[in-house]
Amino acid sequence: MPITVRLAVVLAERQVRSKELAEYVGITEANLSLLKQGKVKGVRFETLARICEYLDCQPGDILRYVPEEGERRESSRRAG
Repeated sequence: MPITVRLAVVLAERQVRSKELAEYVGITEANLSLLKQGKVKGVRFETLARICEYLDCQPGDILRYVPEEGERRESSRRAG
């Protein structure tokens, strides 16, 4: 998937424990773990906003777009 989740990195950089974040956001530690591993199909904007609020970061600090091999070329062909 071209979207990667960097939540574990941001947590480590800020020395925040998953348990603290999960409690603040209002989700289970299990769901937060799935999000950290990138094993979710989506995340609510409300959840993302609470994460960013607690970690004092932007959504782009947590989520990154990394195109898969050949993906850029295919999309530019469609546009032209």
